Amino acid sequence: MRLSKKERQANLLETIKENPFITDEELAERFGVSVQTIRLDRMELSIPELRERIKNVAEKSFEDEVKSLPIEEVIGEIIDIELDESAISIFDVKAEHVFVRNRIARGHHLFAQANSLAVAVINDDLALTAKSTIRFTRPVKEGERVVAKAKVIHIKDEKDRTMVEVQSFVGGELVFRGDFEMYRSKKKEKDEA
Repeated sequence: MRLSKKERQANLLETIKENPFITDEELAERFGVSVQTIRLDRMELSIPELRERIKNVAEKSFEDEVKSLPIEEVIGEIIDIELDESAISIFDVKAEHVFVRNRIARGHHLFAQANSLAVAVINDDLALTAKSTIRFTRPVKEGERVVAKAKVIHIKDEKDRTMVEVQSFVGGELVFRGDFEMYRSKKKEKDEA
């Protein structure tokens, strides 16, 4: 049974409030209407598009948390971060990120997303990549959304370096993996149990 416009808009507002990262396509499917109808509903309700919602959430939530670099220098949009633990960012591959002839993303963009996330997750004023080992597992195409997930493996090794693993996915498919050895200016020891 289809909802009335008023009911749909009320549910739309609530759905976006619960999950600001939901796409117009997902909303259209959920409510059984066209993407254009969702866009019109959002305009009437003064709800910004997904990219703007993500940017607003990221700026409000993480501006004071990320210490190692300004939030605007992170490649992609950080959607979750717990310093010295984990972080997640999303990166939408657009025309300017791909090779013209085959529409495949240039590798340095995927590396930059992963590397900047590895830097951002470090709880220090200075964090630099000392070494990285990376692997691209499949080409990423224009229009795809890359979700990068960083996880701090351990904070201090024999070289006083922090190890960060980053995996990037399109949908549920792994497209990139990187192990980053990070230099930090302050040594922080994790509680050893």
